Amino acid sequence: MKLVTEPYREQVRSWPQKGRHILAQFDQDTIVVYQAYHPGIGQYAEKHNRFGEGFKLTRMSWIKTNFLWMMYRSGWGTKENQEMILAIWLKRDAFESILANAVNSSYDPDQYASYEEWKQAGMKSDVRLQWDPDHDPLGNKVERRAIQLGLRGDTLMKYSDEWIVQIEDISDFVAMQRSHAQKHEFDKLVVPKERPYLLHDPALKLKLGIG
Repeated sequence: MKLVTEPYREQVRSWPQKGRHILAQFDQDTIVVYQAYHPGIGQYAEKHNRFGEGFKLTRMSWIKTNFLWMMYRSGWGTKENQEMILAIWLKRDAFESILANAVNSSYDPDQYASYEEWKQAGMKSDVRLQWDPDHDPLGNKVERRAIQLGLRGDTLMKYSDEWIVQIEDISDFVAMQRSHAQKHEFDKLVVPKERPYLLHDPALKLKLGIG
C-alpha cells in the first residue's frame, strides 16, 4: 500500500482539537482524497487510474481529505454501495483550484453581502464546500471540523479524468482497522498519516474560514 500510515494513538495527540482544518496526507505535488463506491465503479477506477464505467458525471461527487471522516460516512466500508474505499492522489494545484472555486453549501453572512449573492455564487460554481464535525474511530463527534467538497460539471469531469495521479483500493486495510476500532483496540489501530494542510493565500484562508 502506498499510503503512509502511523498508529492512531500517536497521531491523535498532534492533531488540532478544535477549529476548521484540512487534515490530509500530502507531499510537494499531490494530496490524498478519499471516496467510497460500489466495487463496479471502484475496480474500474483503480485499474485505469481514472473514473469511467458506472461513474455518473451528472450528479455531484464528494471528496474528503480526512480518513476518519471517510470512515464515519461509509461505516468503515460497510454501507451499501460504499464497500470499496479508494485513496486518490490528486494534483495539489488542482486541489487548490477546487478550494478557490468552492462556495459554502449554506449561507454565511461573513462571506456574502446577501443571501441572493450567495445563491447566485452557488449557481455559478461547480464546487460545494461543507465543514462538518469530525469524528473519532467509534463515530463520536469531536470539536474539530472536517472538510468535504462536492464536485460537479466541468470540475468533476477534470477531476475524474485529468487531475488524478493514482488511485489505490484500500478496502482490505480499512477492514483490518475496522476490526480494531470495533473492539476498541486503539493501541493496535493504524490510520493514514495526516497533518493540517497549510494554505499560504490569506484571501483563500479567509474564504474557507480557516484560522
